Amino acid sequence: MNDTSEIDTGVTRAEVARLRLEHHDLETAIDALLAIGAADQLQIQRLKKRKLLLRDRIAYLEDQLTPDIIA
Repeated sequence: MNDTSEIDTGVTRAEVARLRLEHHDLETAIDALLAIGAADQLQIQRLKKRKLLLRDRIAYLEDQLTPDIIA
């Protein structure tokens, strides 16, 4: 593996970690809003949509980190 691909891998791993943290924070925020009961449903839906987008982005980046295996 050359230095450039190692740097790219490190950057991608850092991005995945950042996205996972944001995903967790959104989950916590959604749970807190639901717990108080008087939450704005539109706001909750927006947070859930953002959380799903983050999940998809995390899955994509993790797929990029997985080496292709030729069978």
